[in-house]
Amino acid sequence: MLINKLIKMNFAVYSKDGCPYCDKVKTVLELTGSKFVVYNLGEHFEQKEFYQEFGDGSTFPQVTCDSEKLGGCVDTIKFLKENQIIKV
Repeated sequence: MLINKLIKMNFAVYSKDGCPYCDKVKTVLELTGSKFVVYNLGEHFEQKEFYQEFGDGSTFPQVTCDSEKLGGCVDTIKFLKENQIIKV
């Protein structure tokens, strides 16, 4: 069942260079075998677009799953635990 759930989930990570939380969430997603794409500040979007999408004052990273906004690193790990994708 866990494998089938993972196959259906598609994550997007909105990241910026030099961000340790961005690196952490990408590593966690890699370790779970989840499908994800990374969008980088300055390459795929600008700061203004980031705030329009996630709200003024939003921090990096921001993660979505199947277009649902999960939040940052802590919220994403919480989501993965709640959905039994990781067990800690």
